[in-house]
Parts: sequence; C-alpha cells; structure tokens
Amino acid sequence: MGLAGCLVAALLLLLGLSTGQRVVTVQKGPLYRVRGSHVTLWCKVSGYQGPSEQNFQWSIYLPSAPEREVQIVSTVDPSFSYAIYTQRVRSRGIYVERVQGDTVLLHITELQDRDSGEYECHTPNTDERYFGSYSAKTNLSVIADTLSASVAPQVLTRAEGEAMKLTCEVSKSTAQHTHLSVGWYHLQGAGESHAEEVLTLSKDFVLMPGPSYAQRFLVGDVQLNKVGNTTYKLSIERVKLSDQGQLYCEAAEWIEDPDETWKDISRKQTGRTSLEVTSQGRDITVDITAAETSLSEGDTLQLNCMVGVQKSSSRYFQVLWLLNGVEVARVDPHGVLVWKEEYEERSKLGNLQAFKRSNTVYVLTIYEVGLKDNGTYHCSASEVKTPGDFDSIQTKLSSGIQVDVKPVESRMRLSVSTSTPHIMAGDALILLCEVQGATSPLSVQWWHLPPQHLGPRVPVATMSQDGTLRLGNTYQDSRARGSLRLEKANPGSFTLVIPNTLDEGDGGWYGCKATEWSRGQSWTKEGETAVTVSSMGLGLRATLRSRTATVRYGQSFELICQASASYTLEEVPSAVRWLFQPDLPTSHFQELVQVFPNGTMAWGLAQPHFQGKAQLTRTAASFRLCIHNAVAADKGIYQCEVEVWRRNTLPVGQPAATTSSNAVGIEVVLPESKLRVATNDSSVEIASGADTAIECKMVSAPSGSQFAVTWYFLPPPLADEAPLEIVRANYSSILEYGAEFSSPAHKSRFLSQRVSSNVFWLWILSANPGDQGSYYCVVEEWLWLADGWYKLGEGTSGRTTLEFKLPERELQLEKTNHNISVREGEEVTLHCLLQAAGLPATHLSATWFREEKAGHARPLLALHRDGAIEYPQESLAGRLHLRRPTAGDFSLTLHSVQEGDAGVYHCLVQEWQQQSEGNDWVLQALARSGYIQLSTIPPESTVLSRICSSPPLLNFILYLPLVLVVLVALAVFCWCFKVRKSTKSYITGDQMMELQGAEGVNKT
Repeated sequence: MGLAGCLVAALLLLLGLSTGQRVVTVQKGPLYRVRGSHVTLWCKVSGYQGPSEQNFQWSIYLPSAPEREVQIVSTVDPSFSYAIYTQRVRSRGIYVERVQGDTVLLHITELQDRDSGEYECHTPNTDERYFGSYSAKTNLSVIADTLSASVAPQVLTRAEGEAMKLTCEVSKSTAQHTHLSVGWYHLQGAGESHAEEVLTLSKDFVLMPGPSYAQRFLVGDVQLNKVGNTTYKLSIERVKLSDQGQLYCEAAEWIEDPDETWKDISRKQTGRTSLEVTSQGRDITVDITAAETSLSEGDTLQLNCMVGVQKSSSRYFQVLWLLNGVEVARVDPHGVLVWKEEYEERSKLGNLQAFKRSNTVYVLTIYEVGLKDNGTYHCSASEVKTPGDFDSIQTKLSSGIQVDVKPVESRMRLSVSTSTPHIMAGDALILLCEVQGATSPLSVQWWHLPPQHLGPRVPVATMSQDGTLRLGNTYQDSRARGSLRLEKANPGSFTLVIPNTLDEGDGGWYGCKATEWSRGQSWTKEGETAVTVSSMGLGLRATLRSRTATVRYGQSFELICQASASYTLEEVPSAVRWLFQPDLPTSHFQELVQVFPNGTMAWGLAQPHFQGKAQLTRTAASFRLCIHNAVAADKGIYQCEVEVWRRNTLPVGQPAATTSSNAVGIEVVLPESKLRVATNDSSVEIASGADTAIECKMVSAPSGSQFAVTWYFLPPPLADEAPLEIVRANYSSILEYGAEFSSPAHKSRFLSQRVSSNVFWLWILSANPGDQGSYYCVVEEWLWLADGWYKLGEGTSGRTTLEFKLPERELQLEKTNHNISVREGEEVTLHCLLQAAGLPATHLSATWFREEKAGHARPLLALHRDGAIEYPQESLAGRLHLRRPTAGDFSLTLHSVQEGDAGVYHCLVQEWQQQSEGNDWVLQALARSGYIQLSTIPPESTVLSRICSSPPLLNFILYLPLVLVVLVALAVFCWCFKVRKSTKSYITGDQMMELQGAEGVNKT
C-alpha cells in the first residue's frame, strides 16, 4: 500500500464510508468434468446495496482467445448470449437457476469439448458508487469419459441355501487423480423400478450394505471383494427366496475439487443378471377367516389365522396381525404376545385378546367392536430358523378380509325452549331442555353464546349421568347472578334457572347438549334457543322542568325531575342525584344531594347553604326539589341524574344504568337599584400648576346602600377610545389605582374624596397641560343581603372637560422637525434647545413625550422645576439620560436602542415664577419643540456573527484542525510501516544468501 492508498483508506475510515463493499465469489477452480455430463457452477454476491434480488451474467474466455469475452447467459438481458450459445440457452441446454436473491447456479446439461475455458460471473452495479469487486472467475476443463463397467450376461439358477458369485469389471484411464466406488443392486422383479442396494465399496474404500442385507453382511453371508486391478466379486454364501430377481453392478468415478469436496463425474451401470432361487419344499401358505364380517357396534369379532406347512412341529413362525396395513399385534414362536401402543390400553381393559392355539392356528378376538375397528384385516407369518432369530427364511401375507362395523342408531330427540325470551337485566332466566326417545341414562351440558360473540361457547352448567352438578367458571360466583339451579323433573326433562341476569351480555343463544350412554357408546343431540336481555338503560331518560325560570330574591322555586323507561321504574331500585352549576365563569357541576332508594340522603360539601332550605320529595317516578328563600347564590344551572339497579339485587355498588336530564337555568332577580347619577357635561378652565376638583353627583342615592366610584380619563385625541382608569374607591372606601396612574407621582396628585352623602370629588393637584382631557365617574350601588354583598346597579356621570389657560408669552424653542436613523444597540441623543434665556427669578421644567397610537403622546421623562427627575415609565429609567450642558439644553440621550424605541419624540418646556415668598408658582410661558422621527436599523452582520449563527460552519472550523492532524498522523504511520517492512525484507534476503553460502544449499 502506498502513501496515497493510506491517505484514502484513512479518509474513508473518518468519513464512515467503509461500512461494506461488494464481493463476488465463484466456485473455486480448476474444475474437471467429463464430456456429456451435467455441470453446475455456483456464484454469489455479498456486501451489496440496493434490491435483495441481484442479477448475474455469465461469460467464458476460451483457451483459443483468452483475452476475448464470450457472453453466455444473463438473468436480466435475454439478448445477452452470443450466437454460439443462443440455441443452447433457448433450449435450456444452458440456464441459470436462482438459489437465493444473491446466489445462482449455472447449469450446462450436456458438457461439450468447446465448453472448456475460464468462466466469469459478473453482477451489474446496484450500489450508490463503485466499491469492491463485481466479477469473479474460475477454470473448467472438459475431459474424456474413460469409465467402463461390465458384467458377463448370464441367467443363474440356485437352490435355496446354495452359494452364488458374480464379478464386475470396472476400469478408468483418467489423467487426473480420481477414486472409484462400486456397488451391487437387486431388483425384485422384471418390472420393478426401485433397486435395493446389496453391498457397495465406497470411494473411501468402505463396505456399506443395504438395509435388507445388513444382518447377512455382519454374519459374513454377503461379501464384496476386489480381485486384481479391475475385478469386483459379489459373494452370497446362502441364497434365499427373497434374493430371486435381477442383479447389476454400478461404478462411479469421483474427483476431489479445489474446495476439498468430492464430486462424482461419471456413473456406469452394467447389464442385469437374472437369479432364480428354487425352494426346497418348505413353502408356507397363510389364510385368514372370520366367524362374522358384518357387525354392529358392541358385537364381538373373532379372526383365525392358519399357517399351511409341512412338518410344522419342527418349524418356527412369527405371526403379525394387521388392520389396514398397520400392525395391531404380533405373536413370537414361543407364543409371547406384543400389542402396539394404541391397542395396549384396550387389551388391559379386556376388550382385545390374541393367542397361539397351535403352531399353525392363531386367534385374534375383539370384544365390543367400534367404528374404529372397521377395515381390512391381514395376518402375516414369517418362518425363522430358531426362536429369537431376527433373520426370516420366508414371509407370507394372507389375503385381506373386510370387516364392516355399523353404528348403533339412537332415536333420541331434543328440544330447547324458554318461558322468558325477552327480559330486563336483573330478571330471572328460565330454560327448559326436553329429551325424548332415550333408553339409557343421560348427561346434560348447558352452554351460552353471548350476542355478537365470535369466541367459543361459554359452559354454564353440567349434570352427569348420576346427577352430579358442576357449574362453569363464569357462573360459580353466586353473588353475581345468584345461585343457579339445574333441576331434573323427570328422566328426560331438565330445567336451568339463572335467578339474576346481569346485562345484555347474558342474552344471546343458550344451548342444551344431551348425551346418551350405552355399552361404551354415546349419542349426542343438542339444541338452542335465543334470549334477549335488555339493558336497564333501554328507554331510561330524565326530564327536568321548573314552573318559573326567574325568581325574585327571597321567593321559593321548585324543580321536577320526571324519569321514564321502557319498564316500570317503581319495580326496580332507583335513586336521584341533584347537581348544581353556580353562575360563575369557571364553575362546573357540583353535587347538591343524593337520595338513595331507601330514602337516605347524602348532602354534597360544595354548596352547604342548600341543606337548610331544600325540600326533597318523590312520587312514583317523579323527583322534586323545592328551594325556599332564594338568594343570589342559588342562581345557576340545575340538573338531575337518575340511577337504577337490577330488580333482584341490593342497591349497592355501581348502578345498572344512569341517565342525566336536561339542564335548567334559574335566574334570581335582586332588588331593583334606584341609583341615579347626574349626566350633564361641563368644563373647567384652570391655570397650569393649580389644584382643581372634578365633581360626581348622585341625583338619587338610596339609603342603606353602599357606593363605589371609579374615575376615568379620556385624553383629547382619544375621545372615542377606551378610557384610562384613574382610581377606584370601593364600597369600603379602599382606593385602587389604574395601571396608567399607579406611579407614586400620580398617586400623590390624583385623589378621590366623598364630600357628602351624594357627592364625590376627584382632586387633581398641581395640574399640568398633560392632564387636559375629559373626566367622568361610574358609581356602583352595593347592598348587603343574607349571604354577602351584591351589586344592584351602576350609573355613569356626564363628562367634565379640563382645559388650561395658556400664558400669553411663548418660549423660543427650536421647532424644526428631524428624521434620525440609529442602529440597534447603539445610543442616540434627541435635542431640545431653548434659544433665548428666560426671565430672571424663573425656573424651568421639561417633559419628553413619545407618540403612540392615534397621536396619543406618553411622557417618558419629566424634569420638575425644583430639579427632580421623574420616570413615568420605570422600565426605561435605566436607558434614559437627560443632558444639561447649559441651562437651556434639555437634550435626551437614549442608550442601547431597541426596535420598539422607534417613534415620534418631542419635548415640552415650561417657565415658572413664584409670585411672592411662600406663594404658589405660576406658569409664565411654555413651548413645544419640533418633532423627531426616530427609526431603528438592525445590527450589522459581521464574519464572526455569521460563524456563530451557523452551527455547521462553527463545527467545521472547530473540528477541521483535528481531522487534519489525524490524517497527517495516519500518513506518517503508514510511511514508517512501509519503510520498516522494506528494510526487514532486505535484511532477510541478505541473511538467506549468507546461509546458502555457508551450507552449500542451492535455490530451486
């Protein structure tokens, strides 16, 4: 690997791209296969991306043109094949078998000499980029088939027990290193297609007998020996009748592939040799008979098996009984009986018997036959040399005898009915199952299939033949449905009673299954009937009404909750719950009281004031709630809930059904307010700095009531806008200032005072031009009733307009309008310059304003005549600074300008003079500056700010040096490794030369 290769590998490792690469693998070569054989070559791909089913293309490079690619077959392109292979591909002489999505086999059905060459398997790219190998090659050589196998054709006749020998000539002349396997096979008859293996000498020189000849091979009766270089001899020391048939030899040539697996490249079969084995007068015959072959269930079947043989006393037999070709039992030469597993239990019960009556007569008896005993019976006799010998001399099978077992018919009839097909939940369910025609004891099973239930049937109850009752799991708890009763009125009449049905789920289908038992047999009949169980909520509804929806304070009102259902409510336990939702914005329904079926009442805790004045009654299905002495707290929405329980249960726990009524609203009317407030408009003109009072007068003020007054202010431009709340004095004379007048300066200048029983004043102290506008009051009448203070009404006064007498002289203030733009975060100075000096012994005050919506100007900063500075908007105090380089300079500096600071600014300057020692200050002159339009500009974007605002760019700049350092380190490491490896190779070469010179060893 060079330095550039190291850098590329390191870069791929850092970028995480070396997660996998495509690798194509083909069967390892070189491979040698014989001409005319069927050849397969496998090819698979791994580490690919894209679809799981990959495509493959096979090509060959012929020895005559090793650089030229000849295309054979493709899984994706039918026109891929060159002309030399087109016909073979179309005729399926060459084709591709897909083993998996990424593995295929190339098949060449008949190998030709021209198929020798280097085969290439190529996979078209499905990856996002080229990475890995996309093809692999292997070599295939076609060699001649030199294998031959022959047996001299002959017909052999041997007597039973005589010896037999056959030879097979097998040879090969393959240049490559191969192994041979030779085997002998036996065919029972001339038309038999399935050959039975006798004995084989494998390619690994191991003798392997067939299953039927394994025992004879172990005792040396069957042998296979190699005689000379090409001769293989089969020897059978004692032939049997079962050896009769045809024998042939099969040879296979095997070669070891480069992947260390052995492949048979050629197989040859010889002609067949016929072998006839003659008996020595020891043949046997087997016959089977039955006393009766047409039986009914419960009858007895007896079968006899007779073995016909000469000199029976000196011979030994093993007999098998078979039903439909399956073994039932066997009797060995000593008469020992062995039952197959499925018949052993019946034999223990005495239903089966088999025994050896004599050496030639065997008996099988079945007591109380059943339908499973139907079929064809055989008996098989096998002769053995001695008792315990597993190798039989001969075996004969009897002809079949057909036994028919007819079922015993039952005349049982069954019907299911109910006297309660339509009931309500809680009612009793009565079911009747009647059985006729039964002559034996019955067992009865009841089941239930709920409505719309797709699962298995639910067992309800079972009564066995002896009258034992067993309940299903669902019905064992008597607390749910009561104690189930299953009664047997007579041998064929069964009644099931479920005392208390739960709900609709107890409806559906109920079935009765009766079973008649006789002589180990059983007959079953079943029937079913439908039952409908209606919910307690079916038709259950409640209607709430009131004769009057509006009630005067102190009167009574009545609510009637009328319940109805599709059944008689008086016959089931029922209860009512009264709910109340107060007339509050965030309220919800609260429980007032619940009346239980036994008349017990439970009062809720949320509204305790109802308990002493509510009256509850019930008549049939009508529930009444009467509220006496209505108060304002009784105003709201009322609702009732009716609950019912099942008929035959105690009204405890969850009810069977619940319904809610409609909601009814009750309005409680308070006493009428007689409050009247003067509504005439007026105006007041004062000089700036003077104190004034705004009057609010009640024309009619009822005695016994308390009054609250709220003062409002409307600036001149906002006459039609929402008023600003100045101060509110509630009925306890507690003052609450509005948001715009909550500063200490405003609280010290605006005061509310009740000067008489029907007159309120709003004092404005040290009025200034900013106080100009309209003022009015809202008076509320409050009355203490039984449960608290209630507002009866309110009245709004007329508007009083406050105007100022402006001084005749005007200060000389700069009136020029300006437009100023400033970048956010910087500071700006707004100028306000007095162009001429004031009069002697006068003091100046200044106020800065910023106009907001609809031309309304809000003060930002006020400089009083005594030099004190006030910030009406406290949030701006930290960013406002009033510059006073000279007495006439009232410039305002705004620090850290924000986007919200944009707007129109101006200042108001006033000149004050004290008339005499201790007297009030009088406004002598005033003036407003020109308007300054302030615009803000977003902060300028810098390179550093761009980097900090982009996380990907910031991460790139931070991690780039680290990546470069790692790359340089890897490059240095690779270079050092290469230099060290080169140095080591040079030293090793020198040492080898010195060793050869010292010992005289020459290189080969």
